[in-house]
Amino acid sequence: MERTPEQEAAQEALAKLVRQCIAGDAQAWQQLVVSQHRRIYAICYRFTGSGSDAEDLTQEVFLKLYKNLSSFDLQKGSFQTWITTLARNLLVDHFRRTRQDRVTDSIDASFDGEDDGPTMAARLADDRPSQEQHVAGLELKARIQGALKQLSPELREAVILRDLEDMDYKEIAQVLRIPEGTVKSRISRGRGELAKLLQRIEKQVT
Repeated sequence: MERTPEQEAAQEALAKLVRQCIAGDAQAWQQLVVSQHRRIYAICYRFTGSGSDAEDLTQEVFLKLYKNLSSFDLQKGSFQTWITTLARNLLVDHFRRTRQDRVTDSIDASFDGEDDGPTMAARLADDRPSQEQHVAGLELKARIQGALKQLSPELREAVILRDLEDMDYKEIAQVLRIPEGTVKSRISRGRGELAKLLQRIEKQVT
């Protein structure tokens, strides 16, 4: 996936901030936390569905990041991929500790039959700013969050990283430590199961 000049500039700025943190710049560390907090919290919340758990896990991610930042090598990969991997590992540990029920159904279908169709974020884009649309958007987000919680962890994390975090297949493969083909398969299955769950939820509320 080609990055835009704006994305490249953002990556360079982030890399500079990371270098300053590694050098011991306390102010740079604060800036780094501020720049990454919302994204990490969103990943944690989408996976757990709990605001308090997401906040606790986000703090754990940054604590682990602080302890391990000096070991990160900017020459070997993206910082965002690295911090996402840290978050994912903590989420897996959290899932194992809480022993949530796993959904084992497998439905081999996607929203549109294409592995790399429009992302969920694009599907949810709505330019109409009316109050009614705002409320409808919040209701849809709540339904999606409820459906995500019913996916198996393997499918849930793949869908979150692709459709909600807009990461490309290569980045997701690095985070999950699986082949790109497996990433595509999980995203396809996850989208299919999510579509089925959302249809079921829609019938329940109408």
